[in-house]
Amino acid sequence: MLSTGEPRSASDIVKVTGLSDYAVWDALYYWWKKGRLVRSEKPVFEGIEVFKGRGGVKKTTRAFYLYALKPENKDSIHWKGHNFVSFSEEYLDSRGGKKVSKAKKILDFIKENSDRAFFSNEIVKAMSESKIKAGDIMSTVRRYERLVYVRGYRTDQRQTPFKEGYILTWIDKQKPRDSALEEAIQKTNKILENRSATNPIVERIHIIRDAIIESTKLRDLLSSSYLQNKIGCSENELDHALERTLQLYPDLKEVKLFNAYRYYYHSSLTGEDLQAVMKMKENYIRIIKGRDNRVGHNWEAIPEWFIDISTTGAKFWTQKHRTENMDSRRITLHLLKPVGGRRNNAEADRIWEVTPGIFAQPITYVLECKWGLIQKRYVDDFFEVLRWSKEFGTDTPDGRQVKQGVLGVFSGSAFNPKESVKLKDETEISLATYAARMNIQLLKASDFNEKLHERGVQNGITVQRICKTAKNEKEVRQILEALWNDPEKGEEILSKVAERNVAVYEFEKMLENDASAR
Repeated sequence: MLSTGEPRSASDIVKVTGLSDYAVWDALYYWWKKGRLVRSEKPVFEGIEVFKGRGGVKKTTRAFYLYALKPENKDSIHWKGHNFVSFSEEYLDSRGGKKVSKAKKILDFIKENSDRAFFSNEIVKAMSESKIKAGDIMSTVRRYERLVYVRGYRTDQRQTPFKEGYILTWIDKQKPRDSALEEAIQKTNKILENRSATNPIVERIHIIRDAIIESTKLRDLLSSSYLQNKIGCSENELDHALERTLQLYPDLKEVKLFNAYRYYYHSSLTGEDLQAVMKMKENYIRIIKGRDNRVGHNWEAIPEWFIDISTTGAKFWTQKHRTENMDSRRITLHLLKPVGGRRNNAEADRIWEVTPGIFAQPITYVLECKWGLIQKRYVDDFFEVLRWSKEFGTDTPDGRQVKQGVLGVFSGSAFNPKESVKLKDETEISLATYAARMNIQLLKASDFNEKLHERGVQNGITVQRICKTAKNEKEVRQILEALWNDPEKGEEILSKVAERNVAVYEFEKMLENDASAR
């Protein structure tokens, strides 16, 4: 068959000659080793369809080698993109039994360490010298499930891996099957100590129950936002987990403060203690969720809008957050070192990039907004966040510094004019000069008001007033857009917005009055 000069596979030769698979494979290997044949250096892959009876036709991939007669005075040939080589140990296929296969190495490793269990990722690291991949491990253990016990998250429909992969351990064939499986489960339990071995929803339910009971023992209520941060899940996932938790454990209770904010407690909390902690939480909500909180968030939209319309080619960063209420232009930065009580993350109010020219490197601006009187410590804190963030900081021979091409912008409603900064040489400089030395630009409310008045907006209308009138950041942008396009109708525009938001102002006033009475 090979005398025609066209390379053939073993299966082709079996079909034509009627010889057995073993006879053909043995002969091809024999003559390849004797130097009469050359074989394709790498296997050829071919998609085929295999009839599986009632299972129908299944598509799969077949890997095979091609063989050809070796030309005189040549050790290799090239045919249709394939290199054909003479016999060498390095070209042996481990599946043929001439080398130790990856599967055997994996099974030997698990068997030799049969006294313990491993995550699949641990085996990958331990066998890195053998070039073992995670896919090699799982494809092997799936074929030898009677020898290796595989454990992952279990749901009603399927089993999924843990973060570190599936847990694997050896099943002792010398013992009865039931006791061998029980022993394997115990080994996997050891590796799962202090963590859940069930599916994610059950894990969340356990975390929620434990956290609520712990909070109740401390005579406190637990908020839904605290649980979401603790679990690290989406708002929908938390809602589903809370619903199932309250169904399974009737002793856990929910209470809504101001008919909006959800808190949870255990029924062991006495009525008197419950009323006391509810009053404490209501006061906390008044402080956090009141007028100042709304105005502070609205202030972030002011510099963003002016930057957007005045900066050519500005591209703002966006990020998807767990809650829809959080603006997508607020960006979470990752800290390499805690800064001002923030351990792992810090928020940047806005980040945008500007490319000055086609041959110039882009400049990245990071915005920090602060409502109220700005002091030096706020500017220092902002600089430390930039310096120690993974995104904008870098290590230099002189210590940690902000990367080249990154500029900080600090926007405050007002800066303390009396505050000065004393340097090491005892000289004093203004806060603005101090910020400039750190490559931080300061923007004030008066800067934005000047732009509005230059446009023709009445002097009585200011960005501070816009922040106090608007319901949220989206409405701030709408007001500024309307003022910019029709500056003479400023009072009319703000009056309509104020009428629309009467309910917001009344709710905030109710909170303030209630807090004063207490």
